[in-house]
Amino acid sequence: MASALLPDLAPWKASADFRRLWASGLISNFGSFLTFVALPVQLKDLTGSAAAVGAIGAVELIPLIVFGLYGGALADALDKRRLIVWTEAGQGLLSAALLVNALLPGPAVWPLYVIAALSSALVSVQRPALDSLLPRIVAHDDLPAASSLNSLRWTVGGVAGPAIAGVVVAYAGLGWAYAADLLTFAVSLLFIVRIAPSPASHEAAKPDLRAIAEGARYAWSRKELLGTYIVDLAAMFLAMPLAVLPFLADELHAEWALGLMYATVPLGAMVVGLTSGWTSRVHRHGRMVVLSAALWGVAIAAAGVVGNVWLVLLLLTVAGGCDMVSGVFRAAMWNQTIPDELRGRLAGIELLSYSVGPTLGQVRSGGVAAWAGVRTSVWSGGLLCVGAMGLLALCLPGLMTYDARTNAHAVRLREQRTATATATAPTQV
Repeated sequence: MASALLPDLAPWKASADFRRLWASGLISNFGSFLTFVALPVQLKDLTGSAAAVGAIGAVELIPLIVFGLYGGALADALDKRRLIVWTEAGQGLLSAALLVNALLPGPAVWPLYVIAALSSALVSVQRPALDSLLPRIVAHDDLPAASSLNSLRWTVGGVAGPAIAGVVVAYAGLGWAYAADLLTFAVSLLFIVRIAPSPASHEAAKPDLRAIAEGARYAWSRKELLGTYIVDLAAMFLAMPLAVLPFLADELHAEWALGLMYATVPLGAMVVGLTSGWTSRVHRHGRMVVLSAALWGVAIAAAGVVGNVWLVLLLLTVAGGCDMVSGVFRAAMWNQTIPDELRGRLAGIELLSYSVGPTLGQVRSGGVAAWAGVRTSVWSGGLLCVGAMGLLALCLPGLMTYDARTNAHAVRLREQRTATATATAPTQV
């Protein structure tokens, strides 16, 4: 019984490139989460304003939208590995800029917003290439397991990074957090450059507005895909409380717990990832996406009501587990049903679906906190999320009835990949 819960390691065992990509992501994610905590803390120290911290989301939004869509087109038209390498190096340079600013006698506020915007642009270009590379290096039936392992990788960094960042920022200073982030990008590159080249598909379109529009038309024609985007957008916009966590820690008289608060959502996701063997046996992916998003809202609402810091930490951990379940099944639907020649452009749209929501959610939570209070910002967002999920369940029948065993797109792609694998397999003599 216990073995049925353990993560499915088939993608790790079968693909050396998947192992390299996984290791690279683990290392760079750890450093990125250090900065994820350090940047809002530095803004809070410099401005003392919840709205100023929430504005990080506002400056990240336009680069996210523009470069997410264009990054998807680039991922289809260029070598994916090369795109990943150059954007990883660019993010390392931005970490160096944060370090330099933190070491100044009087750190400036405006570079923090500029670097946040540039980082958003680079991540938006890189993520579609990462997502569209996965179906090329992992077998079709192993893609749900690969999604679980990738999410687990993210959560390990998400747990360790914020927890360590809270200690590093409090006792060593912001500069050390930014320096560690810079080092992780350098190490990550050593793994990425060893991945095999992944050139564009011969059917891929040039990276222009026409190609982006083609991807958007395909997404619009797939209502179950649209459902996954809308669900995550709504859940993250309405119930993402991360921007106000420094202020919530103050209200609970638990400034020491800030790093733990940032670590709870990834911790919950990590618990699910470590017990994710069951996900490979679930086929009604759409229902799980909606249900887990609703439970995310319930947990966030409860975290805004209770007054005990340990209960808040527990509820945020539960919320993180629910978000992980939603993410695993969304990724499985995307990777198992979207053709290779469109995968990058659809990954760009997916990036918007799971990034615009949290980005706008920071603005919403910071604005509501400044107007009505921190606790109100948290619990009201959770309740709105639950209501939105109930409404979407009624309005998205295609998502609620999706079955990976019978969906026409999933069946077609499974057959194509099986045929390709058979044709390229070495002949037995």
